[in-house]
Amino acid sequence: MIRSVMEEKFMELIGQNQKIIHKVVNLYVEKEPDKKDLFQEILYQAWSSFSNFKGNSKFSTWLYRVAMNTAITHVKKRKKNNNARLFETGYRYISEEDEARKRQIDILYRIINKLSPVDKALVLLYIDNHSYEEMSEILGISVSNVGVKINRIKQFLKKEAGKY
Repeated sequence: MIRSVMEEKFMELIGQNQKIIHKVVNLYVEKEPDKKDLFQEILYQAWSSFSNFKGNSKFSTWLYRVAMNTAITHVKKRKKNNNARLFETGYRYISEEDEARKRQIDILYRIINKLSPVDKALVLLYIDNHSYEEMSEILGISVSNVGVKINRIKQFLKKEAGKY
């Protein structure tokens, strides 16, 4: 099978940035089959709209936006159908010996799980050290709205953490 130049470029860029898709998938779904489905859906949506990518932003920024929008839509559909959980709560990257850290992370996940899908996306982007401008571009909201939302999320997280 011969691939076009556009297909080759897409595959190269996805290969370099697939961590973004994995982060988004892990943030929004729990079960392995659902993760695979969402991963495929994000790839499909990215490929479907790749011809519209003009390079006005970094590919990673564009991919975050596609992945977040696809994941949010996916979650809304699933929530309507079966009231699915929205957040991964596993500990596969944490050593078994560090029980205190596991507890803290479990609490953080439970608190983040209470956030809306958009606010979860902001938390992920914030943790990944994206600027407010990048967050704005990825999520399609104003920079000032990003700042307001981040401050409200921080206040919410502090308040909720105080309950534990």
